[in-house]
Amino acid sequence: MADRLTDAEIRNITKLLEEGKPLDDKYRYLLFENNRQLELQWYGKSYNYENITLPFQKVEHIDEPRSEEEIRSQMSLFDSKGEKISDWSNKLIWGDNKYIIPSLLRGDISYEIELHGGIKLIYIDPPFDMDENFYDSVKVGGAELEKEPTMFEKFAFADTWFQGEDSYVQYIHERILKMYSLLSEDGSFFIHCDYRVAGKIRMILDEVFGEENYVNEIIWQGARGDTSSKNKKFIKSHDTIFFYRKNASDFIWNDVFQEYSEGGKKAYNKKDSRGTYRLAPIDNPGGGGYIYDLGFGEKVPKNGYRMPIETAKQWIDDGILNVEKGKVPGKKIYLEESEGVRCIDVWTDVPSIQGNEHLGYPTQKPLKLLERIISATTNEGDIVADFFGGSGTTADAAERLNRKWIVSDIGRFSNNVMRKRMIETQRNLKNEDKKFRAFEILSVGSYIAKDETGNEHKEYAEKILEGYNADLIDDEIFDGIKKERLVKVGPVDYPFSYELFENILNYCLKKNITSCDLLSFEFGMNMIPEAIDFAKSKGVDISLFQIPSEVFDERVIKNFEINFNEVGYLEAKTIKKKNKISIELTNFIISYSQQSKDFIKNNLQSNKSKIIIDGGMLTKLTNKKGVIEEEVIQTKWTDWIDYWAVDFNYNDREELVLSYDGDVLKQESTGRFIFDNEWQDYKTKIKDELILTSAEKEYVEKGEYTIAIKVIDIFGNDTTKLLKVQI
Repeated sequence: MADRLTDAEIRNITKLLEEGKPLDDKYRYLLFENNRQLELQWYGKSYNYENITLPFQKVEHIDEPRSEEEIRSQMSLFDSKGEKISDWSNKLIWGDNKYIIPSLLRGDISYEIELHGGIKLIYIDPPFDMDENFYDSVKVGGAELEKEPTMFEKFAFADTWFQGEDSYVQYIHERILKMYSLLSEDGSFFIHCDYRVAGKIRMILDEVFGEENYVNEIIWQGARGDTSSKNKKFIKSHDTIFFYRKNASDFIWNDVFQEYSEGGKKAYNKKDSRGTYRLAPIDNPGGGGYIYDLGFGEKVPKNGYRMPIETAKQWIDDGILNVEKGKVPGKKIYLEESEGVRCIDVWTDVPSIQGNEHLGYPTQKPLKLLERIISATTNEGDIVADFFGGSGTTADAAERLNRKWIVSDIGRFSNNVMRKRMIETQRNLKNEDKKFRAFEILSVGSYIAKDETGNEHKEYAEKILEGYNADLIDDEIFDGIKKERLVKVGPVDYPFSYELFENILNYCLKKNITSCDLLSFEFGMNMIPEAIDFAKSKGVDISLFQIPSEVFDERVIKNFEINFNEVGYLEAKTIKKKNKISIELTNFIISYSQQSKDFIKNNLQSNKSKIIIDGGMLTKLTNKKGVIEEEVIQTKWTDWIDYWAVDFNYNDREELVLSYDGDVLKQESTGRFIFDNEWQDYKTKIKDELILTSAEKEYVEKGEYTIAIKVIDIFGNDTTKLLKVQI
C-alpha cells in the first residue's frame, strides 16, 4: 500500500481520520486492491446483509385438478396422487423474498433443490416505483372496491422507498446478491425493468455478476406508455430485460426463433414458376436470383426481401445451405423448412397481455415472453424461480414447458391469483393429456428470537397496544393486558406463524393462563383450525385479531376508535349418503374494515365519493357540499368469497421435511398436517358465481374422519373450518 501513496497523501489521510472527516474518493482506489474503476455508490451500501434462515410451513398440496362429481378414496398416501416421496412438487411461497431466498439456500428445501440440479434460471420483475402493486380493484357484488395493500406489504415497500432511490437500490442490490448465491453455476438471470431504474440496475448487475457475464440487453416493445399529446416527448414503448449468466464458460443455451415477418409470408405466397425461391450468392447479396428477408430486413424493390447475412451463415453452419463463392446456391429453399429467424434482442413480436390471458393483475406479463426466456436458457426438468411472482406467468410458462418451478410473492392476493391460475393450467394440461406436476403452498415462519427479545419489538408493540386500548406489561412472552386477557403482538415484518403460536400455547399451559388475544397484520396460512381448535382442546381460549393500518396514524389514534377485526368466520355442513360425503358452504362472515369510517368522513373532499369496508359492510360515503351521506351497498355473503376448497381427510398427509443425519438424507415429520386440496371451486373473470356444494367423496374404510374446508376471501385471506364425520 505504502508504495502507492506519497508522504503528503499519507499525512493528509491521517489528518482526515483524526478529525473524523470522510476520505476523498481517490483514496479508495489507492488504499484498496481489486477496486472497480466504475461503481454505483449509495448511502448504506453493504455486501454483508442479514441472512436469516427461517422454517417453511407446507400448508396446502394440490396435485390433481379434480372436477368430477365423485371422488374415490386412495388406499395409501402416495398411490396415484401424482407425487412420490422422493419426487418434486412445485412451490408457491407466501412471504418476503428477503427471507425466502436465504432460507431456500440453507433450509430443508435446499436439499430438494440440490437433488434436482439446482436453480437454472431466475427471472424477476420487481416494482419500478413505490405505488406499483399497491392498489388493485376487486369486485364485491356489483361494486368495484379499491383494495389497499396490507400493512405487511406496506412495511416491505416502505423499507424499499423510505430514502428514495438510495433505499430502492439497496433493496434491489440485497436481493440480487442473495439470488446470485442461490443460482446454480450454469444458471441464467433475467431482470425486467423500465427507464426509471434500468441504468442503476445495470451497474449493480455488473458488480454482482461481473461484466464478463453480461449477455444481452433485451428491448421488449410491448409496454406502452401514456400516448397523450400533452407529454412533450417520444412515447414510451418498451421495457428493458437484462440477461446475465453466472458463468460465462458454463451455461445452458437453446436457440429460439422469431416467426417470419408478414413480408416474408407475402414473399412466399408469390412463388416463381418453379415454386421456389433462390438465394443470391453470400458474397454478393445484391446479385442474381431472388433475395428475401426471413423476418426483419429492408424491402428490396422488384426482387423481394433481403436475407440477413447472419441468418444465411447460420443456415450454412446448420447444413441447410451448400454455398460456393460466386455461385447461387443450388438447393431450393422453402420458407417452411426453417423454424424462423434466430431471435434478436429487440422483441417486437411479443404483444402485451390480450384477451382471456389477462387476469386483471396490474403488472401481468404475457405468457409468450416467459416461454421464450425459459426455452432459451433451460432444459426440460430444470428448476425455474421467480421471487416477485405477481400473477404467476413464470410458473405458468414453466409448467407448460415441463420445467419445475419455485415462485413467491409477499401479497396474499397475488398468491391466490397464482393458485387459481396454476389449477387452471393443471386442468388444461390434463385435458390435453399432457404432464403436469403437483404444487404445494408454503409460508415462511417467524424469526422468534428477534421479535421476543429486541427493543425494537417492544417499541412497536407499545404503539399497537395503544391502539388496542391495552396496557403494556413486562413479561417474557406477552406484551400487554386488556380486561384480564393477555395480549401478544405479532411480528411487524413476518406473518404470525404456527411455531410462534406453539411457543405461546406452551407458555400458557406452563403458567396456567386460560385466555389471550393474538394481534398481527398477517396470520400464517392454516392458522385458524390448527391454532384455535387445538388451544381450546387444551383449555386455553385464544382469539386472533388483525391489526388495522390506521394504528400508526397519530391523527386516527387521537380522534377515532380503531377496529381490530377478528379473523373470518365460516359455516359449512356435511351431506351424507351412506359412505359418501359432500360439503355445503352455508355462510361466511368477515368483520374486516379497510379504513376508519370516521376518519374518511372527516377528510373526504367536497363532491367526492369513496367506497369502503366498515365492519364487513360495503359502504359508499359521499360528501355533498359538506354533508356526508352514507349508503350501505347490499351484498351477499358469497360476494366476499373468491375461492374455497375441501380436504376430505385432513389427517392423512403429514408435513415431511428433509434433513441430513451425517451423510444420510432422511425425511422427518413435523407433527403438522398439510391441507390436501381434493376439490375446489373459485371465481374467474368470466365466472362470478360459486358452486356451494362440493363433489361427493366416497370413503372406502369405516372410521372417524376430519374434513377441512378452506375459504379464501377477495383480499387473499384464508379461513378454515374443521368438521368431524363418522363413516
